[in-house]
Amino acid sequence: MAELTTLARPYAKAAFEYAQAHQQLANWSVMLGLAAVVSQDPTLQRMLKAPRLTSTDKANTFVEVCGDKFDAQVANFIHVLAENSRLVLLPEIAELFALYKAEQEKSVDVDVTSAFALNDEQQDKLAKVLSARLGREVRLHAAEDATLIGGVVIRAGDLVIDGSVRGKLAQLAEALKS
Repeated sequence: MAELTTLARPYAKAAFEYAQAHQQLANWSVMLGLAAVVSQDPTLQRMLKAPRLTSTDKANTFVEVCGDKFDAQVANFIHVLAENSRLVLLPEIAELFALYKAEQEKSVDVDVTSAFALNDEQQDKLAKVLSARLGREVRLHAAEDATLIGGVVIRAGDLVIDGSVRGKLAQLAEALKS
């Protein structure tokens, strides 16, 4: 997985720099997201691995599948990826592009899992507190998981804050084993 990310990084960086220079970050983000999803289709994956097809054929088919969802620049980007046998990297490229975009916008996606549903007021308050702590705009995604018993688990990139009862019980069990 790390190798794929290493291979995808220069392409994601180039796409990001182009989109940023042309004030098209949001458009490129959507188009790369679509390309990543399309590249995961099993039928298309078989086509991408077909040795009898040229890179131009593969790129043309890929762009054709996406229809008018791509602009000319993204279509050219797909052709460059095909020429370098890198179409399989599209999910990683899209993910890295999203990270670069979030860094540029000083924003972060935060997943909050709670034992019970959080109302709008609680979500707003939590988003404000996390925004202050992380120094970024927070986009909160709430989910429920009754197995937490109580409390919340917050995930923001590499940061994980486990304030759940289940997590506290696990810490207590670990301390007792020591």
